[in-house]
Amino acid sequence: MTRGRPRSFDRDTALEQALRVFWEYGYEPASLAALTNAMGIRPASLYATFGDKRRLFGEAVARYQATHGAFTTAALVEEPTARGAIERMLREIAVNYTDPAHPPGCLIISGAVNHHPDAAEIEDDLREIRLQGRAAIAERLREGVVNGELPEDTDTDALAEYIAVVVRGMSRSAQDGATARELDAVADLAMRAFPRP
Repeated sequence: MTRGRPRSFDRDTALEQALRVFWEYGYEPASLAALTNAMGIRPASLYATFGDKRRLFGEAVARYQATHGAFTTAALVEEPTARGAIERMLREIAVNYTDPAHPPGCLIISGAVNHHPDAAEIEDDLREIRLQGRAAIAERLREGVVNGELPEDTDTDALAEYIAVVVRGMSRSAQDGATARELDAVADLAMRAFPRP
């Protein structure tokens, strides 16, 4: 039997609010005051429930991947062709990164752009997630080569890096105020560079 008063807040709701603070400001600029204010809890409750800011950020990133950012993985897995997967991903990015219902851009890309050395592991963690995403794109492209969707001499690693660069640029542009239509035009141009069989 546990002692003390039960938590008077919904953990998932509080985590979603923290996610949005990190998404808008980044890990380091997101102050404890801003986080607890958005979550509607006291600092003691944050520590008791999530451990500390570092662990809270880790949970927020995991939640982002499972919710707001899940569409990219879904595109790679669900589309029958490599071209269709990349095009769907880029077009959904244009809509998602500019959706006014949440902060612009991508938390995984911008969550720790400029940081103090003490927060270097945060950037390392996000970099690893980005590299995993790039690897998933490269693997989907390799499948495309095997299936005859792409030329046999396609440099799938270079193409995956190109797509990753476009995605990072779309995130930054969304934060700078680009519209979904403007980013969709970027997706159009990116797909023109996509090799045809």
